[in-house]
Amino acid sequence: MAGHSKWANIKHRKAAQDAKRGKIFTRLIKEITVAARLGGGDPEANPRLRQAVDKALSNNMPKDNIDRAIKRGTGELEGVSYEEVTYEGYAPGGVAVLVECMTDNKNRTVGEIRHIFSKAGGNLGEDGSAAYIFHKTGMLIFDGEAVEEDALMEAAMEAGADDIQTEDGQQVVYTTPQDFEDVKAALVESGFEPQVAEVTMKPDNTVRVEGDKAEKVLKLLDALEDHDDVQNVYANYDIPDEVFEQVSV
Repeated sequence: MAGHSKWANIKHRKAAQDAKRGKIFTRLIKEITVAARLGGGDPEANPRLRQAVDKALSNNMPKDNIDRAIKRGTGELEGVSYEEVTYEGYAPGGVAVLVECMTDNKNRTVGEIRHIFSKAGGNLGEDGSAAYIFHKTGMLIFDGEAVEEDALMEAAMEAGADDIQTEDGQQVVYTTPQDFEDVKAALVESGFEPQVAEVTMKPDNTVRVEGDKAEKVLKLLDALEDHDDVQNVYANYDIPDEVFEQVSV
């Protein structure tokens, strides 16, 4: 997954797009609400909620917005009840795609997601058709020019990280989902501030796509990202540097 996999850069690019489109607050409010509903409103006792709150604060969400989302989740305030659902499919070129959604109407959402896949030349699959390619992992991305690689590696290993890799000029620390919070806290305490820090889905293998197929894949993913019910999109494509830069501008 190192080098030209583009995986770490995909996540960084996605975060920047979310912020630019103004969608990040909506997605974070949904995540906070659902996390509070499932695990309670105390971030210290609810790791999923703590991660969502940390991400919201890092994106400059007002604390009042966060508090209201938590209260909607715990039932202290009225609000829409969201259901989590994950769709699996394939983009042109055989690229596997996972789409995590939060919706108040599953029938509407699945129809619209299926249409997006079909319009872009892909197809929505059955449960299990693509999920086996991905596994949940903690990921912290650091600016390769702003950190000293050996020092970060030593701190990450001492903190219990699984691995650290150099990917496209960035230092990427991987952890188990269970160790993510402890590793993140230890690295921040050591002076290493991540650009991206989240528990995510990492592909076990990638599919190389170029030319028209690469463009179609990115257009499909962008269309999915634009959907109001979509929280996260993961894909296992591998696009060459020059092609990626050309078609993702």
